[in-house]
Amino acid sequence: MTLTPLNTPALPAGSAAHIRAESITLTLGDRTVLNDVDVTVSAGSRLAVVGVNGRGKTTLLHVLAGTLMPDSGTVTRAGTVALVEQDLDVDDDRTVGDLVHDSIGESLRVLDRLEEATLAMAEGRPGADDAYARALETATALDAWDAERRIDLALHGLSACTDRACPLRALSVGQRYRVRLAVVLGSAVDLLLLDEPTNHLDAGALEYLTRALREHAGGFAVVTHDRALMKDVADVFLDLDPTRDGRPRQYTGGYEAWEKGRRAERAAWEQEHEQQLAEHAALTSAAEAARGRLQDRWRPDKGTGKHQRATRAGGVVQTFNRRMRDLAAHEITVPDPPRSLTWPASTTRAGRPLLSAEGVGLAGRLHGPASVELHGGDRLLLTGPNGAGKSTLLQVLAGILEPTAGRILRHTGAKIALLAQEVPAWNPRHTARQAFEAHLHRNGLMARNNGVPSLGSLGLLEPRSLDTPVGRMSQGQQRRLHLALCLAEQPDLLMLDEPTNHLSAALVDELTDAIRETRAAVVVATHDRQMLRDLTDWPRLELSTEGVTR
Repeated sequence: MTLTPLNTPALPAGSAAHIRAESITLTLGDRTVLNDVDVTVSAGSRLAVVGVNGRGKTTLLHVLAGTLMPDSGTVTRAGTVALVEQDLDVDDDRTVGDLVHDSIGESLRVLDRLEEATLAMAEGRPGADDAYARALETATALDAWDAERRIDLALHGLSACTDRACPLRALSVGQRYRVRLAVVLGSAVDLLLLDEPTNHLDAGALEYLTRALREHAGGFAVVTHDRALMKDVADVFLDLDPTRDGRPRQYTGGYEAWEKGRRAERAAWEQEHEQQLAEHAALTSAAEAARGRLQDRWRPDKGTGKHQRATRAGGVVQTFNRRMRDLAAHEITVPDPPRSLTWPASTTRAGRPLLSAEGVGLAGRLHGPASVELHGGDRLLLTGPNGAGKSTLLQVLAGILEPTAGRILRHTGAKIALLAQEVPAWNPRHTARQAFEAHLHRNGLMARNNGVPSLGSLGLLEPRSLDTPVGRMSQGQQRRLHLALCLAEQPDLLMLDEPTNHLSAALVDELTDAIRETRAAVVVATHDRQMLRDLTDWPRLELSTEGVTR
């Protein structure tokens, strides 16, 4: 295994910039996170790294950046590289200005050298011409004259703090992230490695990020669950989700080509697995039939000669041995394909009254009055800026919070479920299966007939995750478990608060299709741009910090 040094060149490499990773394998603990990964990020690359939580997307970015060494494989780099992680920890007195200076320090220094060389030339000092030429070449490569302006534009575009003297520790996690992202976007870096860059961004900042990536002169690799960003900026997709041979797949042609390729890969996997199962079943049946003939049916009728009996016995034994060898030699080499989301059938009657809320509000949290009336099959999209009270309204409708104004009528027998942004207070030592069963008992669902789905049947968690303690599950896995609890209730009204958080793009696509088709009533509160596009035909209730508008 070879690895280039961690220190990247001081100067951009332009069109020659690249990170080339070949046969990368990395194991953490007892789990292989990356398996034989090949990927190249070069000038002009628009790469999205996709996959469900825990598939090694962030790990791969660290390998590409040189901050993590793989167990095997080679990584080569040329040009400048910047990695923007999801978090920016601060344990000192560094300021916004310090981050800016770290980013454009070389540009500032070369401008100083250029000024010194210019003065030396005017004074006729020996060697001044060469010093000036070198400084000018470096300044041109860095576009040093425009460095400060680029940073300022990026800070404003992401609504980040522009006060250079502001300590980073005085900023929130989201504010620190926006400063770090702006500093990188405003720098003359060849290759950008971005881990969930849409976190903590509002609509205006998302638009700026999209435009900045489209216009970036170099290349980038982005890890994101934001389908709108992927559709808008990526043309190559590296998919780390499970495959038939355990190796990742790469698709070119943009988001639609990735979706098409992913579906084709899944169909081929399922077909090959079914064929192997059918072959194994046929061989097992043939072996059992041969065993039966060996035990009972090879004996000839009475009066048959001893020689004929012996000859027939030998043939039956040979057939049995051959069938057993065939069965032993046959292996099922294709693993079980991952399951897709299976949405339980709803029995909700169309038009059945479920919930009526009139003029509700909650002091300090929801600027009312908000009025909602929902029947079986209804759809409602809840929108508005952060702080407008979308989550509060959903909790009021679900009966988790009591309003301080207005009234709510929940019709008798109407089952209501809420997928909140925060997961339930599970026992962290319980496995996913135990948490699921405890929820069924707590809500009296085990007393129903066999119509209650099992956790495994919903296709939301891999089989090996069912017995994983909840406290050791990733955010994405916990989110999937929470959704499974909601679906197990087979609600007449399902309310989803930011349902795309921590879920893979593939699952969100399946979820979107399911909520459009279910007979239950559905309310969705989201900032997700792609989901808003997909549900643009739904009625809207828009909240603001001042009130409610339709």
